[in-house]
Amino acid sequence: MTLRSKFILYCLVIHAVLLGLVVKLFPENTFLFIGGELFILLSIGASVWLYRSSSRPLQLIAAGIQSIREEDFNTRLVKTGHREMDELIEVYNQMIDQLREERLKHTEKNYFLEKLIQASPSGMIVLDLEGKLATVNPAAARMLAYSPEIHGPVSLEELPGKLPQELSALPNGESRIIRINGFQTFKCQKSHFIDRGFPRYFILIEELTEEIHRQEKKAYEKVIRMMSHEINNSIGAINSILNTCITYKDQLQSEYSEDYENALQVAVRRNTGLSSFMSNFAKVVRVPEPIKVPVDLHALLHSVQPLMQAYAHERQKLLTWEWQLETKLVRISADVQQMEQVLVNVLKNAIEAIEQEGSITIITQAVPCQLTISDNGRGIPKEVSGQLFSPFFSTKKNGQGIGLTLTKEILVNHGFRFSLETKPAGQTEFTIYF
Repeated sequence: MTLRSKFILYCLVIHAVLLGLVVKLFPENTFLFIGGELFILLSIGASVWLYRSSSRPLQLIAAGIQSIREEDFNTRLVKTGHREMDELIEVYNQMIDQLREERLKHTEKNYFLEKLIQASPSGMIVLDLEGKLATVNPAAARMLAYSPEIHGPVSLEELPGKLPQELSALPNGESRIIRINGFQTFKCQKSHFIDRGFPRYFILIEELTEEIHRQEKKAYEKVIRMMSHEINNSIGAINSILNTCITYKDQLQSEYSEDYENALQVAVRRNTGLSSFMSNFAKVVRVPEPIKVPVDLHALLHSVQPLMQAYAHERQKLLTWEWQLETKLVRISADVQQMEQVLVNVLKNAIEAIEQEGSITIITQAVPCQLTISDNGRGIPKEVSGQLFSPFFSTKKNGQGIGLTLTKEILVNHGFRFSLETKPAGQTEFTIYF
């Protein structure tokens, strides 16, 4: 029962009792009966006045409670003229003003924080209570190749790729450097906050690939230039002296002349080979900026294939070429000569990975635009997968590590992402994302 109902019931009972008592006085004392009736009428009028005076503040309080319940902090109460109620209304209005200001500040902070997260170059992932992706900013979505429309609410373990798997295994409160495909490097940190009494986890991802690549390039450029300068200067002078010495062979006895010339020729050839060796390193330093033009990707692939087929034949390897090309035209914006060099390097590595016979599969895709070259060769050992694109790293006996370093340099200059990994099925895939 409401307070209003209790007040009305109380007034009815009191006045009914008074009316009953006054009626009993009627036969005995008429004047007292009339006075009693007048008193009852005055009491009823006073009760109505009190009811109206108290009901309005109660209505205002009820309206205020409803506003708070609906989180409407723009409604203020009007004073009634009663001192006690006006003090309560004043306190209520102050509370509403403060709540409105706090909510405005909270909204502005949330808006700023949301804009900051969306614009941040670092990846930010917030998981819900079930461990599924609740918030993923654009940077993290790009790193994970995640699309809410395609993947929906999923956990990290359900996303394809190595990075999501590494992130799912990241312990809480730990920061770790994760290297993907031997080139992409990420600094990842996992932490948590309390939401309604339960822990919720979030992950911060900072991509270090570009910074590391820039520092590595600066370091090996300086070393290569210094080595090239010193070696080429020395080789030129030494070869000049050796060639001069060869002209004196006729002054020697005939039995020593041939050995003398052969020895000097070997030294000259070795010096020339050393010069060529340094020139290969210098190519990485001197890669020019790409001159991009529209290129038919399929035509580019078909132009390189005969050359690599001849290379495979020279190596006495039986190859099967499998073409899974997009049915429609695929155009990219690239430097033709530099992209040819990339394809030659990638296909050469694929051919060398095949023992005697095998297959190379070439796959193109228009949306998203990408190229995948895969082979069923030896595959990449796990212990070296993280060093594939390290400067001048090679697993070959006489390898210089020039091919992948040059490939990385060209693709980075073009702004193309890429990956190289051996899948669980045994296929080694080099993928370029245009």
